This record gives sequence, structure tokens and C-alpha cells, in this order.
Amino acid sequence: MRKIVDALGKACPIPVIMAKKEIENNEENLVVKVDNRAAVENLKKLAASCGYQSEVTEEDSIFLVSLWKDCEECREILLEVPEKKEAVAVPSGNGEYVVFIGKEWIGDGDHELGKNLMRMFFYTLTESDHLPKAVLFMNGGVKLAVEDEQVISHLGVLKEKGVEILVCGTCLSFFGIAEELKIGVVSNMYDIAGKMQEAGKVITL
Repeated sequence: MRKIVDALGKACPIPVIMAKKEIENNEENLVVKVDNRAAVENLKKLAASCGYQSEVTEEDSIFLVSLWKDCEECREILLEVPEKKEAVAVPSGNGEYVVFIGKEWIGDGDHELGKNLMRMFFYTLTESDHLPKAVLFMNGGVKLAVEDEQVISHLGVLKEKGVEILVCGTCLSFFGIAEELKIGVVSNMYDIAGKMQEAGKVITL
């Protein structure tokens, strides 16, 4: 029997994450229901990367993406995936990284779109096995740890997993929100710069 994964109304990468969880649970035959072509293409890529076959059908603007494993060669490819993932998930030395957030949105186009992308970025990060050592907030980015409930929720998950959340105290004071910080530790330029210098890589959004 095929496992049905209902991802209708969910933007990428959520459908991919839902399907990936089923694959990691050794589900060999599933159908993912989505309503946007971006999710379809990303699910097809996921299937290929995990050694699954895929097929797409469309019914009344709803896409049914079937993923299945039906050959010994595919089985061997899939069995190799956890080992590769484990090697990436335990970084050391230069493999450690930090995320620097300097504004409330991602990119320079539409700000509302950028805010949604930022929320999706943090959600995706909570589902990752390769977590940053720290998330660093400065300038307008500090508002996310004060005003955006979705980001705050995702940061809570990251904190529970051991990720440090450092928020610039000078920036909080500048915007008059120092007393409203919902999550993270009030920090300073010295500590934030130190985290950047110690990391093997700094991802800036």
C-alpha cells in the first residue's frame, strides 16, 4: 500500500522535508500531493538523489508525485545515504559555520516575500542535520528575535539543539526594543566578531 503524504498548500521546502522523513523511515512507496510545480521539481530531485523512481500526474491542478523503490541497485544507493549524511552531520574544525542575520528579510526584491523566505530558511535549518554553531543578529535583523513569532519559534528549536543565539545589544537599544527580546542572549560586537572569526564559514543573509 502506498503511503499518502498530503503537502497541499505547503511551500517548498516543506513537501521535500515531509517526503524525506518518510524515505528515512524506510517507506518504499509513497505519493506526495502538492499544488505547485516548484515542489514537483524538487521532489523529483529528492527521488533521484535517494535512488527512488518518480512519476508525476496532475488532477484538477493537484500534482501527485509518486516515489518508489523497486530495484536492488536503488536499494543499495539508498542504504548508502545515511552514511554520507552522518559524515556531514558531524562537522569539526573548518566544518563549523555560523549564520549572520543583518536584516529582517532575504534578498533585495519584495520585502514581504523576503520575510517569508527568512521564516522558511529558519524552518529548514531546524530540520537540518548540519546545524550552525551560532546564529548572530545585528542591525534590523535583531527585530526577528523580538517581533516575528515564527522565527522565534524556530530559534527555540535551534536553541534546544545547542545552537547559540546572539543578539546585538546596541542594535536592540537603537530600535528601542531592548526589553522585548523573546529569545537569545544580548551580545556585543566583540563576541559576535569572535564567533565569526572562530567559524570555518559565515553564511550571511
